[in-house]
Formats: sequence, C-alpha cells, structure tokens
Amino acid sequence: MNILITGASRGLGFELALRFAELGDHSIVAISRNEAGLKELKNGCIRKNMKAHLYPIAFDLEMVEKYEAELLPKIAQLIPHIDIIINNAGLLINKPFESISLTETERMLRVNFLAPAQLSRLLLPYLRKSNTPHILNISSMGGFQGSQKFPGLSIYSSTKGALAVLTECLAEELKEFNISVNCLALGSVNTPMLNEAFPGYKSPVSALSMAQWIADFALNSSGLFNGKIIPVAITTP
Repeated sequence: MNILITGASRGLGFELALRFAELGDHSIVAISRNEAGLKELKNGCIRKNMKAHLYPIAFDLEMVEKYEAELLPKIAQLIPHIDIIINNAGLLINKPFESISLTETERMLRVNFLAPAQLSRLLLPYLRKSNTPHILNISSMGGFQGSQKFPGLSIYSSTKGALAVLTECLAEELKEFNISVNCLALGSVNTPMLNEAFPGYKSPVSALSMAQWIADFALNSSGLFNGKIIPVAITTP
C-alpha cells in the first residue's frame, strides 16, 4: 500500500512509519520539517525491512499556502496514488487562555486543523485511484465532546475538536467515492510532544504500542468504520 504520514520524524509518527515498514512491502511517504529525524527514520525502516520503501519529505506543515505549489509536486513524484493518509502532525502549546498569543493560536490552528484539511483536499485525486482509500485523523481526548478538560489546553483542544467535526463532514461528503474518513481521539501517549507540554508526567502508554494499534486500524478498518470519532485512551493527562 501507499501510505502518507505527517509528523513522522519523532514520536508517534516515527513509530507508525517503522511499524508499516515492518508489516510489509509498503511505500511510506513521511513528512516533517525535521530532516535529521527523517534521515534516522529512513535508516530505521531499512533495518526493519529491506523491501519497505520510505520516502522522506522535509517540509514545514505550517506553510499551508505552499502545499499546492511545493508539497503536492513532491508527493506526486514519489507515488501514483494513495491508499492511506494519516494526519498525525500536531502542535501543543500548554498555556492559560488569558496568556496565549494570537501567533501561538494561529500556529496550532494551522498544524492541527488547516494542515490535515488542506492536505486531504489536495490529495483527493490520489485517494480516488485506490481500491481502499482511508483518511485517518489523529485527534485528542481533549477534543472529544464530553471528555474531561484541562487548564492550558483550550486552544489545542479546540483545534482537535474541529478536526473531529471535519472527519464527520468529510465522511458524508466523500462516501460517494468510497473514501473512508475516521478520527482517533487519543489519550496521553509517551511522546516528546507530551513530555515538552507536561514536564515530569509519564504516560503509561508507549508510542510503540499505540503505533501498533493505529497501524492495524488504518490497514484493516476502513471497510468497517466511516465517520467515526473513536476514543483510544486509558488515561488523559
């Protein structure tokens, strides 16, 4: 399968790419602005499976205005169609609502909502060429309606909530093309992003174990789920 993962240079995205490489002869497009992390990922995928193909793209996902002119041509050069998009990249700034700046708000909005929305829109022609197209959005329990909320995450949680609603809307709009769209609302996972936002807190869930679960869902569940917001959590920080 041809699989595209954003935010792939560390944490959950990194482990996801390694897992797909381990599982079979997949072509994996890994997007991140961290070139060093992508290089490490490529070497790791080779060690996992010589038959897997990892295609790193160094690109800043905050630059949504440049997707069509700069990012899309790079993707098109690598793969002719896309079976799975995993919109995994995220930005979490932990600050009281009163203190957070407009610039910080805009950054989270760009990475957590506009990036997956724009990327999914531009890649629809590539998804339509697949027999089992699946868009999988990675959200948060913070954006899951009715879940416990925490101080300092008002904007982050709101952008993740918007991603969940987008999932439901796209599932309805794209069902005529047999494109499944689902969203996983994750609880805490022990990743660098979590550690930076909550110093000293350690999640009981490892990035590796979560990546294994998500990879299986992405590969095998598109025919069973569509438009679903699925909480995947035993704790929320």
